[in-house]
Amino acid sequence: MPDNSLSQRETAILLLLMAEAREFTNPELKEQFGFDIGKKEREHLQRLKLIEVGKRGQSFTYTLSDDGWARAKEIFRQGLPTSKALAPRVLEAVVRAMVSGLQRHVERTGSALGEIFTREEDLVPAVARAAIEEPPAAEAAAAITETPTADVLSPDDVETAIRKAYAQLADTPNAWVSLTQLRPLLDEAPRSEVDATLRRMIALPDVRLVPWENQKTLTPADRDAAVVIGDQPKHRIWIGA
Repeated sequence: MPDNSLSQRETAILLLLMAEAREFTNPELKEQFGFDIGKKEREHLQRLKLIEVGKRGQSFTYTLSDDGWARAKEIFRQGLPTSKALAPRVLEAVVRAMVSGLQRHVERTGSALGEIFTREEDLVPAVARAAIEEPPAAEAAAAITETPTADVLSPDDVETAIRKAYAQLADTPNAWVSLTQLRPLLDEAPRSEVDATLRRMIALPDVRLVPWENQKTLTPADRDAAVVIGDQPKHRIWIGA
């Protein structure tokens, strides 16, 4: 019966190749992460069809196969059991590769680390409730006491105004814009209407609203400009192309 279990180093190899998502040679692995793939590990991972092996000059090259991606994804999802705790040097290499991959994702997507690391139980209920929850009592009261104007903006008009204001403030595509900067450009719309529209827009595929990562740097103006969605203040907005 074939042995499908992985050693510490084999587990680390799969995670490294997953995090880097590119072809590696042994010298590159040695230089960047401090260890290489030995013959026994290479043959075992090949036998399990978890890696693809080639040659570049005199060096073997390694990439994850489709089965390797599936196995690495399973390891990543389940986490490492205590019986497979990695040695300090190997763990350091895996962490460096994971941080490097995470940084590439952040730079590519503009995601906030606070958004990435928010627990699912905190994030999903907030989004699910956003479409149906009532405005906070204070905002509801403010909406009642607001003086009607002749030109009342429709929800679609408010969304259009938000998108135009975002486009005016975003200095690059897919930039994050502070609500502190956004709100002054929406003076024609009552705050209650703006907040209700933001709560609706967070469910759209091209819109994200997130809290500021470092809460200690928030100014009183930042806190006042936030929109509360699912009991969590959101301070920044991203609207995709």
